[in-house]
Formats: sequence, C-alpha cells, structure tokens
Amino acid sequence: MYIMQLVTIFLGFIIFGISENIKGPAIPRIQFDFNLNEEQLGSLLSLNALGYLIACSFTAILVRKWGIKATSIMSFASMMLSGVFIFLSHSYPLFAGSYFLMYIGNGMLEIALAILGARIFVKNVGTMMNLSHFFYGISSTVAPLLATGVMSLQVFGHTLDWRGMYLVMLSLSLLPILSALYSKFPGDDLPLESRTPFKELTRDPALWWMVLILSFGVVSELAVGGWLVNFLEKAYHWDTVKASGLLSVFFLLFSVGRLVLGPVTDKIGFTLSLIIFAGFSSVCTFIAIAGGERWSFLFAASGLGIAMIYPTVMAFIAKRYPRGSDTAITFTVTLMGLGSVIGNYLIGFVIETVKKMYGEATQTGLLRGLQAGYAFIGLCAFLCTLCGFVLYRYLKKRGELI
Repeated sequence: MYIMQLVTIFLGFIIFGISENIKGPAIPRIQFDFNLNEEQLGSLLSLNALGYLIACSFTAILVRKWGIKATSIMSFASMMLSGVFIFLSHSYPLFAGSYFLMYIGNGMLEIALAILGARIFVKNVGTMMNLSHFFYGISSTVAPLLATGVMSLQVFGHTLDWRGMYLVMLSLSLLPILSALYSKFPGDDLPLESRTPFKELTRDPALWWMVLILSFGVVSELAVGGWLVNFLEKAYHWDTVKASGLLSVFFLLFSVGRLVLGPVTDKIGFTLSLIIFAGFSSVCTFIAIAGGERWSFLFAASGLGIAMIYPTVMAFIAKRYPRGSDTAITFTVTLMGLGSVIGNYLIGFVIETVKKMYGEATQTGLLRGLQAGYAFIGLCAFLCTLCGFVLYRYLKKRGELI
C-alpha cells in the first residue's frame, strides 16, 4: 500500500509539473491569438493564480469531508476537463475560464499531495519531500520541449497548435486517477480533538515567516516558467526551440537540486537551507540580467536554488506541526496563492511601466521592460533569503531550530 501511495504522489507531481510548465512555449502564441500586451498577460496569469488560491481555501474541507483519495481524483478530473475546454476555446472568455478551471485543479492537487506527504513521510522528511518534488522538476524539465513538439504535430491534416497541445498533455491526468483508485490513504480518521487548533497555529510567528518565505519563493519559481521563454524570444530574439531549451535546462537543474540536495536539508537544517538556496538563486538571476545574453545560462542555474524552497517549507511544517500539518499547509499555501496573484500582476505591470519610460514602441523599451520584470523575479528570491534569516534568528533564540 505504501508503494501505491508513492506511485500516486510521484505521478501527481509529474502531472502537476506538466500542467504548470507547458505554458512557457504556448504563451507567446496565446498572446498573439488574443492580442494581449504584457500587462494583460500578467493579469491573465494572476487570474489563474486566483483560481489556484480559491481551490486552496476549500480543499482542506473536502479532504476532511471526503478524504484525500476522492479529493485527489477530483483535482485530476478537473484538469482533464479543462484540457477539453481549452481545446474548444476560440474566444478569450472561454479560454480564460478554461485556464481558471485548470488552476482550480492545480490548487486542489497541491494541497492534497502536500497533506499526503506530511502524513506518510515520518523519517528523513526533507529527503522524501524533495524526492517527491523531484518528479515535479523532472516533468517540468521535459514539459516545455514536449509542448513545443506536440504543438507542431499534425493529426488528420491539422496542426494541433497550443489548443491541441493542452488537450493531449492534460489528458495524461488519467494515469494518477487510476493509481489513486487502487490506493488507500492514511490520517483521515484522526480525531478532531487530536489536531492542533487553527488559532494556536496562527499565533506562531514562525508560521507567518514561512508564509512569506513560501510566497516569495514560489513567485520566483513559477514566474520562470511563465516569463523566461517570453524574455529570451523578445529581448534576445531567440527562437522558440532554443528558448524552450534553456527553460528545460532550468528545470533539469531544478530536478537535480531536489534529487541531490534533499539530504543536505536534513543535515544542515531546514531554516539554514532556505537562506542558502534562495540567496544562490537571487545572485544567479541578477548576474544573468546584468551580464546580458552571454550570461543567460545563469537563468537556468538559478533553478538549483529555488527548487529547494517549496519542499523544504513543507518538510519544516511537517516537522514542526505533526498534528496540525493539514491546517498549517492549507493556511500557508492559501496565503502563498494570494502572493502569487499579486506577484504575477506586478511582473506584468513593471514590464509595461518601464517599457513606457524608455519608449513603448522601441526595442530598447521592450528590453529594459523585460529586464526590469525579470529583476523583480530575482528580488523575490532575495526577499525569501531575508525572511529566512529573520526566522533563523527567531528560532535560534528559542532553541527551536529545525
């Protein structure tokens, strides 16, 4: 049964990585088809993050009422359904609604997988959390290249393009549905009185610092999938294959980080790990922007650091709140979703504002705008480091370092 639980978690993260990161090569085409500027594109991504946020707010209720099994299956099914709607969407409102539904499924899935991981990983928590998220990184690595390839496929004389690509890729959600149907999940029968009360959790300053760390870290992580290909194509005139290739290298290093560095977090501590890895990602991003096209490889290198933030936070929560992990995870990830909404909007806003300052219709204006927007991504990683440092000092004074 433990093996089936692992299969469900690993397949779940694979589908999660695919659904999150096939958008990179598709976004320039979506932007062209619906005639969107960068600010409108940022607003679209923020609307999707809002769907994710809404899902996070009610998923814990579904888990307590129906269990993780049913909740996980519902999340995969909603993503499959959204793929059908995206394929059929030839108007912007239908497309936006379909994308919104996909992120509802993503939000439900993330909560369910995090709760399940916190329940079944009782030894080497950091290693196992990072191993689970390694599968997210693996699928994220191949997702942009797969998406690019699928978009060019011809079926019955018609090119699939980005709509057909979403249909094909999201249909893979059927696989974890099948594994979940044959699995049993622990922890649903834990008595209510044995759980840590919500008010007690929210009085802990450490949880609030975790909210900030996770929010800044995830904005920096997810923004790469949404903006890197766009940045390289428009700022440096890279073709889609080359730009998608660098995005895949980012996620390859992202995956390697989670596979190799997971045991490091158990050895040096979760809090110190957050400071070191977020700082590394921030430095790589700023050097890549300042150095120009020849330093673009550092955009990919930043994946080594930012990859560690989410699973390390989940490991911290599982260790600090063993009888309140469900509530703590839901609370943290829900507020993180709010930060993601704001972050995606701000990236688009920064790009448009700086473009106008340097000349909206000029190549210089576009370049400076894109650089400023990407600098915001690096700033989020830096703020993640600062919050980690404050948390480290707080826990060290109380003798509660994890």
